[in-house]
Amino acid sequence: MPNLSIEFNPDETLFAELVLPIPVDKLFTYRVPALLNSKIRAGQRAIVQFGSKKILTGIIFNIHNQPPKEYEAKYILELLDEDEIFFTKQFSLYQWIAQYYMCSLGEVVNAALPSGLKLSSESMAQLNPAFNEDSSVFDFSEKEKIIIQRLKHESLTYSTIVKIAGAKTIYNLLKSLTLKGAIILYEQVKEKYKPKIEKRIRIASHYTTKESLESLFEKLSKKPKHESLILKYLQHVPVFSDPLLNEKGITKSRLIDEDTTDAIVRTMVKNNILEEFEINVPRFGFDDAVLDTPVLLSEKQEKARNAIAKNFEDKNTVLFQGVTGSGKTEIYIDLIRRALDGGNQVLYLLPEIALTTQIVLRLKKIFGSTMGVYHSKFSDNERVEVWNGVLNGKFKFVTGVRSSVFLPFDNLGLIIVDEEHDSSYKQHDPAPRYHARNVALMMAYQHQAKVILGSATPSAESFYQASIGKFGLVKLTERFGSALLPEIFFADLSSERKNKTNKGEFTKNLLTQIDETIKKKQQVILFQNRRGYSPLVQCQDCGWIPQCINCAVSLTYHQFRHALICHYCGYREELPRQCPECSSKRILTLGYGTEKLEEELKLHFPDAKIQRMDLDTTRTKSGYENIIHDFERGDTDILVGTQMVTKGLDFNNVSLVGVFDADRLMHFPDFRSYERAFQLITQVSGRAGRRENKGRVIIQTANPKHELFRYIIEHNTDQFLNDQLHDRKINFYPPFSRLIEIWIKHSDKNIVRQAAEKMAELLCEKLKGVRILGPSEPMVSKIRNEFLLHLLLKIPRDRGQLTEIKSILTLHAHSLISIKEFRSVKIVFDVDPV
Repeated sequence: MPNLSIEFNPDETLFAELVLPIPVDKLFTYRVPALLNSKIRAGQRAIVQFGSKKILTGIIFNIHNQPPKEYEAKYILELLDEDEIFFTKQFSLYQWIAQYYMCSLGEVVNAALPSGLKLSSESMAQLNPAFNEDSSVFDFSEKEKIIIQRLKHESLTYSTIVKIAGAKTIYNLLKSLTLKGAIILYEQVKEKYKPKIEKRIRIASHYTTKESLESLFEKLSKKPKHESLILKYLQHVPVFSDPLLNEKGITKSRLIDEDTTDAIVRTMVKNNILEEFEINVPRFGFDDAVLDTPVLLSEKQEKARNAIAKNFEDKNTVLFQGVTGSGKTEIYIDLIRRALDGGNQVLYLLPEIALTTQIVLRLKKIFGSTMGVYHSKFSDNERVEVWNGVLNGKFKFVTGVRSSVFLPFDNLGLIIVDEEHDSSYKQHDPAPRYHARNVALMMAYQHQAKVILGSATPSAESFYQASIGKFGLVKLTERFGSALLPEIFFADLSSERKNKTNKGEFTKNLLTQIDETIKKKQQVILFQNRRGYSPLVQCQDCGWIPQCINCAVSLTYHQFRHALICHYCGYREELPRQCPECSSKRILTLGYGTEKLEEELKLHFPDAKIQRMDLDTTRTKSGYENIIHDFERGDTDILVGTQMVTKGLDFNNVSLVGVFDADRLMHFPDFRSYERAFQLITQVSGRAGRRENKGRVIIQTANPKHELFRYIIEHNTDQFLNDQLHDRKINFYPPFSRLIEIWIKHSDKNIVRQAAEKMAELLCEKLKGVRILGPSEPMVSKIRNEFLLHLLLKIPRDRGQLTEIKSILTLHAHSLISIKEFRSVKIVFDVDPV
C-alpha cells in the first residue's frame, strides 16, 4: 500500500518507488530532486528515464528515505501533477487485480491510465552548441543552409523540417547534418492530452451596464449592421438579467449570418466593443438541464425496488433477475438518484458500446452534466476528461464499459452491473485478463458500496451465489405495462432442405413471417452470430481452402471489401479468380455470415430498408449510434446483426425476431456453450413485442426437439440454471471449482509441445488435489505465427489455497523459461477464463 501520510524533512534525501507501465512485476526506485521534496506525494505521475533511452510515465507508489542497494537510483525528471490522480483505494484495487489475475502491477496501471495521460515523445532537432558554420570544413547544400539558419533561432520538429525542406523524407538530410556536427537530435517529451479550446465572443466589460449599453447604441445608431449584431448578441446572452453570462460569451458562428459578416465582428473587436477570447470546453454535450420529474414506477417495479433496498440491509450484493422488457432500467434510474442524493458516486457498467448508445440518451435527459460516459470508442482526450471529471467531482455518476472500473472513484455508493452474464466483461488480451463483474465486487468491498447484478438470464455463478444466500435475489417476472413475453416457434431446417422449400439460408416459414411483418409496417431483427459474407471458401474440384499464413484457421470472405480476411490477426488477401492449386474457376463460398444474409434479404425484399450491425459496420465512433437511430426512427425495416443486437436494446416497433445457426451456438466445445446459447437466444428474443403487439420469434434449427429449446420456449430460466448447476457439480466446473488456464506459446511447434509437457509434469508433482487437464491443442492452434497449447487447472473452492497455488504456478513458469531451450517460450495465465 502507498504511504500518503508520512512527512519528510525538506532537506532530506528522498526516494520514490514508481509503478512503470511495463510487464515487470516489481517497483522501480528513483531519487527525488531536492526541489521536489515538498511537492512530491504518492499518486502523482512522474517522468523518468528507463534504460539508456526510454522516457516513461510512472506513478509514484511510495516515498521513503532508503536508497536501493542493488543499483544507483536515477533522478525523477519531472512531476506532471500538482495533486494526486490516483487514490489509495485505487492502488489497493490495482494490487488486488495484479495478484488475483496473475499479472504485474505495471500492466494493470498501463490498462487503467488513459493514453492521453501518458507521455509521448516528439523527435526534435537543435543546433549543436559546438558548431561554427564559418570554421566548418564541410560544404552544405542549400537545404542544409536553410535548416541551419532556422535552427539558430529555435529547435524544430521533424514535421517542421519536412515543410522547410519541401521533401517527403528528410532522413538523409538529417543524417548528413548530424555527421557534419551541425545538429543534435533528441526526443522532446510532451503530454498527449490537450484540452478542447473554443474561440468565443463577448461584449467588452465596460459595456455591460445599462447606461454604457445605451451610450453604445447611440454611438452605433448610424451603423445598423453593427447595432443589429449587438442586439443579436443580447438575444443569446441576456446581460441585464445575469451579467455573469457575458463571461462565457458565445461562438462567432452564432452571430454570423447573411447580414453579419466576419469582417464586422473583427472591426468591433478592433474597436474594443467586442472581445475575442479562448475558453476550455468539455467534449461532451451533456450541459442540458436536468429533468426533475420523478421516474414513474409500476406497482411491480416499485415492489422490486423496495425488495432491493430491503436486501441491502444485510447483503452487499443483489442479483436482480428481471425478464426482458420488465423495466429494469427505470428501477436503476430510481436507485441511482437515491445514491446521488445521499452524496455518493455511482458506476453503471454495461457490456457493450452498442448498449451505451441508447441508454446514455435516456440517462442524459435525467442526469445531464453530472454524468460521464467512458468507453473505448471515445478519443484519448475525451477519456481523459472523464477521468479528470471523476477526480475533481464533476462526474458523480459514470456509465461505461469494463474499463470504467479503473476510474479514480473515492466515494462509491452504488455499482450496477447490467447484463451481468455477458462475456464481454472479461478482458482476454493483453493483461490484465480481468472480469469487470468480479472487479466491481471487490471495488464495492473496498468502498463499502452496494452492487446490483442485473440480467434476464443470470450467469450460473451468480445464480448459485444467490441460491445459497450469499447474494440477495429479487425477481421481476412480468414485462412492463401490457407487453407480453414473445411466442417462440421453430423452423425445421432438416425438413425444409429435404423438401427443398428453403430459399438460400432462409426457411419458407421465416420468409413468410418477414413479409407479413413488413406489410404491417413493423420491424424485424435477424440474429446471426457470425460476421462477414462466408466463413469458408473452397475449390469444388480439388478441395483447396484458403488459409491464413499466420494462424491455423481458414480465411473468411468479406464481399464488401472483396477480400479474404483472418479474424484473428487481420491478414487479408484478394479472392482468387481461379484455384491456385488446380487452376479451376469453380470456387464457391460455403456457410453464411451477416453480410450474406443482408445480400439475400435485398433479393427477397427489394423494397425493404435493410441495415447490418456487426464489427465491420460499427468501427467508427458514431457507427452504432447512426444504425440505432435509423432503426428507432423507423428508417430501417430489417436489422441484421451479430450478438450486438441481443444486448439490452429497446425498440418500440419490433414484432419479429429470427435466429440463425442456433445449432452451432449450442454445440461449441465449451462447458458454457448451452448457457451461452440459452442467454443469446433468450436475449435476442426479448427484443420482440416490447409494447402492445405480442412478439414472435422464429428459431431456425435442424433439431427443434433439442432439450435446450424446451427451456427457451417455456421461458424457464430457473430450471435451466438448476439443471446446468447439477451437471457442473458432477463434472467439477465453476461455481464448484476455480479454473486457471495456462497458455504456452512459441513459434516452434516442437518447443511448445516440450515446454507444455514439462510444465504439466512439474505441476502434477506439486499440486496434489488439483485436477490438471492437458496439455491439449485449442480449436485454433496457431495465432500470429505462434503455436499454442494449453493446460486447464480445476481447483477445489474449499481448500483455501488459491494464493499458494498461484505462487507455485508463477515459480514454475520462471523455472521453465530459465531452461535454455525454453527461454523464448511465452507462458500466459488466465484466471477464471470464460
